[in-house]
Amino acid sequence: MKKSFDTDVFGVEKETGKVAGIIAAVYQSVFGEDAYLTVEEKAANLLYFMIKDHPYADGCKRIAASFFLEFLDKNNVLFLNNAKRFSDGTLVAITLMIAESKPEEKDIMIKLVMNLMNL
Repeated sequence: MKKSFDTDVFGVEKETGKVAGIIAAVYQSVFGEDAYLTVEEKAANLLYFMIKDHPYADGCKRIAASFFLEFLDKNNVLFLNNAKRFSDGTLVAITLMIAESKPEEKDIMIKLVMNLMNL
C-alpha cells in the first residue's frame, strides 16, 4: 500500500505504540474473560478504533480497512461459502460512516459492522 500512496506521512504513526495499544485493546480481558468475545466483535472494534483513534499522520481509513480485512482473513472469517462477507463498496461506506460518526454512536457502529459480517 505504501507504494500507492507514497508520501512522507502516509502510514507514519503519530505516537509510538499507538497501533500496538489499539491491537491490545481488542484483546483486552475483563475479569478473566475477553472483553470482545467473537472474532467478528474483535474485528469490528479494531476497525472502529483504527479509524477513530487516528494513529497515523495520514491514511488512517485506508490502513484501518486493510487491517480489518487482514484480521478477518488471518482468522479465517473473511469468506463465507467462498464469497467475501461484504463488498468493497460496503467496506468503503462503513469506513466513511465510522469516520463521520459521533463517539456516542460507537455501539451502533460496532453492531452495524457485525451485522454486515453476518448477512
